[in-house]
Amino acid sequence: MQRIFHTPEGVRDIYNGECAQKKRLQHKIHDVFYRYGFQDIETPTFEYFEVFSNEVGTIPSKDLYKFFDREGNTLVLRPDFTPSVCRACASYFTPDQEPVGLCYTGNAFINSSSLRGRLKETTQMGVERLGDESAFADAEILSMLIECLIASGLKEFQVSIGQVDYFKSLLLEAGLPDEEEKKLRSLISQKNYFGVEELIREHDMDPLLARVFVELPQLFGSYQTLERAKSLTSNPSALKSVQRLEEIYELLRIYGYEKYICFDFGMLSKYQYYTGIIFHAYTYGKGEPIVKGGRYNELMKHFGTPAAAVGFVIIIDDLLQAINRQNLANDKTPETEVLYYDSDNMKEIICSAQKLREQGKAVSIRPKKENLQ
Repeated sequence: MQRIFHTPEGVRDIYNGECAQKKRLQHKIHDVFYRYGFQDIETPTFEYFEVFSNEVGTIPSKDLYKFFDREGNTLVLRPDFTPSVCRACASYFTPDQEPVGLCYTGNAFINSSSLRGRLKETTQMGVERLGDESAFADAEILSMLIECLIASGLKEFQVSIGQVDYFKSLLLEAGLPDEEEKKLRSLISQKNYFGVEELIREHDMDPLLARVFVELPQLFGSYQTLERAKSLTSNPSALKSVQRLEEIYELLRIYGYEKYICFDFGMLSKYQYYTGIIFHAYTYGKGEPIVKGGRYNELMKHFGTPAAAVGFVIIIDDLLQAINRQNLANDKTPETEVLYYDSDNMKEIICSAQKLREQGKAVSIRPKKENLQ
């Protein structure tokens, strides 16, 4: 049987300067987490299937890496940190009594068949603020996200904010069958204006409500988009969701970060646990979002401790790729000084190396080539 030593499809080795650069990037981002008062948490690389089951609303079951323990329980490699952190929070904290801020770093695994250049294993860093349903919590999470991207070295990026409750309020009013809802969600997410128009035409729907759905794929832009969203509907819940975005925007103006913000009412995540704001961050050199996040006020119920929550995840591998494509990687790996020893000068070389290391320099001690034979 042929022995295979190269990496499987969808994973890769990271070494030399790139690995050092990645570690430095993680340190810069973690420093932002720390300054905002978030505590580190580590959750297991694999968990019971129930933590990521379909009812949680995370990655589809077919895209999970599954295996069994000795007792026959189904285990999965972690595809998404949020359910894991929520499970841990429900076990060890009391977010219903005092808000909890947790941050994490680790790898996630998605067994997707349609790679399109995406990795199946990615390093992710993120935060979750649990037990706080305020607009202030949303704004602070967004502020921290923006500071993380600035700390990474990015100069130009955009944070696009959507509102899941706006769409859900209109769906409730429309009363579409489940299958039609899924089709509509997919078409709006793809910005398929003509597809949405065709689907709506097949249903006997109030003309004003139909108009909103048709507008959603194109309902994105600056702060003025919020006024447009309000003008399209009289649905109380939908209007309330827009008001929430206005509050968040005003708070972001206090932080001084409004220039990075735009709005997109056609943004609908495949993660079904989002309940309020949802947001993605984009930059040049990467077609996919480098950051994803939002509010998920119902997820903690699944783990027995109801609590509002909001958070985001940074895909470190994608962020690093974008930084390099924009030629922004100016923090070069420090040079390692190499000292060579033989039997006569070994003591002297060791002492010299230790002095240099005490000064914070990188030193590698190696035998002279003739001593290797």
